Parts: sequence; structure tokens; C-alpha cells
Amino acid sequence: MFEPIASKYRPETLDDFIGQDHLVGKGMPIRNFIESGNIPSMIFWGPPGTGKTTLSTIISKTVNAHIHQLSAVMAGKAKLLEIVNQAISENKDNKLFEPKKTILFLDEIHRWNKSQQDTLLPYVEKGVVILIGATTENPSFSLNPALLSRTRIFTFKKHTNEDVKKYLLYIINKVKVENSKLDYSPEVIELIAKSSDGDLRTSGNILETAIYLSNGKKIDKETLKNSIENFLQYEKTGEDHYNIISAVHKSLRDSDPTASVYWVTRMLQAGDDPLYIARRLLRFASEDIGNADFNAVILANSVFDSCNKLGRPECDIFLVQLAQYLANAPKSNAAYTALAQAQSDVAEFGSLPVPLAIRNGVTNLMKELGYGKDYKYAHDFKDAKVIQEHLPDELKNRDYFKQVEKTEDI
Repeated sequence: MFEPIASKYRPETLDDFIGQDHLVGKGMPIRNFIESGNIPSMIFWGPPGTGKTTLSTIISKTVNAHIHQLSAVMAGKAKLLEIVNQAISENKDNKLFEPKKTILFLDEIHRWNKSQQDTLLPYVEKGVVILIGATTENPSFSLNPALLSRTRIFTFKKHTNEDVKKYLLYIINKVKVENSKLDYSPEVIELIAKSSDGDLRTSGNILETAIYLSNGKKIDKETLKNSIENFLQYEKTGEDHYNIISAVHKSLRDSDPTASVYWVTRMLQAGDDPLYIARRLLRFASEDIGNADFNAVILANSVFDSCNKLGRPECDIFLVQLAQYLANAPKSNAAYTALAQAQSDVAEFGSLPVPLAIRNGVTNLMKELGYGKDYKYAHDFKDAKVIQEHLPDELKNRDYFKQVEKTEDI
């Protein structure tokens, strides 16, 4: 079975682990946990390819623990209970020696729903399993407060170029043990580091493709270009990221379905979180379409839920379908502009009093003060249409939805 070099040569000790010095450096928390042998349940939060899985494996080997690695996308309660029962059984049967700890590494833990996360609680609290959850989502929003209170959260930082170059040399040295003919030009390491955007896994994949294309000999710049063609990279948290999401919005707003689908696909292929894209499309459905087609918000909300349930790559088609629909839908920003005008009035005039006629006069004192006086009950009028003042005096005759004549520049 073919094993990618990023997995085959995964660092197995803290000495080989690259980056995250704020966590595993001398005197830092996770190193202290490992050296003491007392491992708490933890959440590793950070971008892809920053060493979350690798560090969990190093921890389990260093403290001589059983480790079970699960993906929250694939596994559910049944697998968790199987692991728990196994841990309980081993502890019960082993009366002579201190039982091995059981570490559960749960990748993409944010994919588990509230019920699934709640299943973890008693076993984490009693120490039956040591949970190490990995997530690219902010735990404050994606994990249950009860689970967060039983774990410690550690933030993984995107690797620097120096980290990536160190990792690439580590991999090359490992490969050269098996293939002494392998060689590379110095600029290759720099180019791969820049192309991988701090993601060690991506850098390893690029290097592996380059090794294959070079027939295991010298990797030069030309070979590398052919390798990187298959790796669409852009800075997912930098300027290019915001340029592309801007392109998505403007293509949708201008009713261009092909461009909309292209830019959405660019984001997906570059590894953007589909839920981020789905959230932005949901916002667009209200902001730029609104009541011109109220089905747009319903569909966008449904697609968001589908993306949350399925993940990639299954959810990609949902996002393309939604982008096509939103681009072709009629457009109205009436709600968006009305909100802006209302916010401006609230900021300018503060807490203006409610007109007496539409106040609810539920006591005699209120009625004596004029609450509800001269109120017109709409259903007493033809077609339930009635004219009466609903706004404070300072805002009389305001119309947030008045059609403003628009002229084209000549």
C-alpha cells in the first residue's frame, strides 16, 4: 500500500517535531505534561498542517498510552463507546501494574453535534479516556461549553517559512537514506516553502510530487513548477483571500453565475472552509436579494446545514448549486439600506418615546395618561388598512423603503 511521505516520515519524538515552540519548547505547557506523564484532555486548535495529529501521536508514544485516532466525519457514538468499553475492561483486568492510559484523538471534533459531544463528557471527566480533539474552527463557537470546561485549549500557529524549510530538509534526509541519488537545488526548498503557505502537509505533498517527477534524482526549478501546478495555493487569511470572496460577492450581485461558480470553486480547491463560504452566501441572500426572492435565504440556510452535515468534497455541489441560484435570482438591497437608515436614526435621536396611541394601556393609570387613546384597530377598516402615526414625532414621514430614482452615468 502506498503511504505518502508526510505520513511515512511523520516525526515520532519532540526532538524531531517542528514548530509550535510556545507549546512544546523548554518549560512550555505540553512539554511539561509529557515530561511529567500527566496528560490532561486537550483541544488543539489551528490551521491544517500545523502538527496537531503528529503531536498527539508523539504524546501517546512518549507516555506509553493506547491511542485511538478517529475522524469526527466518519465515526460516531458507537465507535466511541467501543473504545471506552475496551479501556474500562483493560483497567479492570490489569490489577498488578498501572494500566496504560487511553488517548482518543478526535480529528475535526467540531463536526460532532451537541449530542455526540455530550457523550464524551462522563468519560473525559472521570479520566477513562484522555481526549485530544483537533479543530480548525474556533472552539468557543463550535464546541459545547460543558466539553470546553473539561479540556484545555491550545492554539497552533501557522508555520513560518523557516519551519517549513526545516521540515523539508528533514523529509529529504529521510528519503536519501533509501535513495542516495536524490538531490535538489537550494532554491527548490525556498519555493516549496513559499507555495505551501505554512502547511507542512502541503509542502510534503509538493516535495513528493517533485521527487516522483525527477525520477528520484535532482529536483530543480523546472521540475518544481510542474509539481506545483497541481497545488492551487493562496493566502486563506490574507489579502488574496479577501479579494476572492469579494469577487464571489460582486459576481453574484452582477448576476454572473459562471464567474460566481468559478470563484467559489477557487476557494474550495484552495482549501477554504466550506462553512465560511456558505455563511457568506447566506449573508448575500439576505443583503442583496432579500424579499425579491424569499426562497434565496431558505435555500442558502439549507445549503449551510448540508455543508455542516456532509463536509467536503460532498458539499461542493451544494455550494455551486447555491451560487448559480443566487446569481440568477432577482436582486434587492431594500432591507440592507433600510437597516442602515434605521441604525442612523437610532444613533442620531437615541431612545425616542413610543407614540401614545400605539402604547398598550393595560392599567387605569396608563389609560389616564393617554396610552392607547385614539388607537385605530386595523381590522375595523376595509382590507385592514389604516393610516395612523407609528413613528416618534422626530421621524414623521420617514420612509426607509421609498424608491430612490437611479440614473446611469452618461
